[in-house]
Amino acid sequence: MSNAKVNKLSDGLNENLFEFAEFDDKEAQRAGYSNYSYWRSTWQVFIRNKVALFLLVLMTVLILFTIIQPYLPDQKLPTKIYIDSKTNMQLRNHPPDSEFWFGTNSIGQDLWSRIWSGTRTSLLIGIAVGIWEAIAGIMIGALWGYVRVLDRPITEIYNVLDNIPVTIILILMTYIMRPSLSTMIIAMCMTGWLGMARFVRNLIVIIRDREYNLASKCLGTPTGRIITKNLLPYLVSVIMLRMALAIPAAIGYEVFLTYIGLGLPVSIPSLGNLINEGRALMMVKSLRYQLIFPAIVLSMVTISFYVMGNVFADAADPRNHV
Repeated sequence: MSNAKVNKLSDGLNENLFEFAEFDDKEAQRAGYSNYSYWRSTWQVFIRNKVALFLLVLMTVLILFTIIQPYLPDQKLPTKIYIDSKTNMQLRNHPPDSEFWFGTNSIGQDLWSRIWSGTRTSLLIGIAVGIWEAIAGIMIGALWGYVRVLDRPITEIYNVLDNIPVTIILILMTYIMRPSLSTMIIAMCMTGWLGMARFVRNLIVIIRDREYNLASKCLGTPTGRIITKNLLPYLVSVIMLRMALAIPAAIGYEVFLTYIGLGLPVSIPSLGNLINEGRALMMVKSLRYQLIFPAIVLSMVTISFYVMGNVFADAADPRNHV
């Protein structure tokens, strides 16, 4: 448009309808600012699920209670055998009452304190194994999937370990080493990382050759940075799901080993020990409480972690973000 036409057009406009906007550097920067946060958005999606939020509160209260329970007033020792003041004999199979809230077992130990002590032990095993599975599984799986030269040797190692049944490894470890808490954790950690590593490897193989990863590699971006910045953020949801499921799975293995007589010694209370003791009494109606109480606590822990893991995996998916 020529200058004459522009001047003619501007003469016909009412200048009172317009005002010049001055440039403001701070306002210009604010216009491009976004307060989006991935983890805040994930949390907002997570708390929308009322069941998962309730279970999160429940697990938080349960874990905190198991930690502070020994320090509360009027708490009994989990390994002490209590004597009946009338008969001077062991207070065996005493039903729940105001003094023994969950009753006593077959040798006169307080079930209330033993259940919470056993919950601490089982949660410690589950969390320790879950953390190791996450660290080792993610690191090995990421290198396995992205660094092509490592694919064959890691695959051979995986095939050897994966073809040995986990139960056999757990049984052999408990035979070789003295039955203890550390033995249980080491035995589970030996093969616990295999599933996570294989899972991460398969997902990374799918996305490693996408354009932005190839561009980063051509620009000289280090391998570690490509893995941590380009690849792993896409896998957050599924990794968190696997971690959440690893905790109840480890507790399940502990219960199984105790069931076959290769778990923790009786002197170390655990949910596996308590359920194994209650299982022998389940046919006696008056003594079923010795199985019901630890089974309820175990069910609460496993179901809660399973549900929260699934909901968090969905919430961590960017497609579900607000």
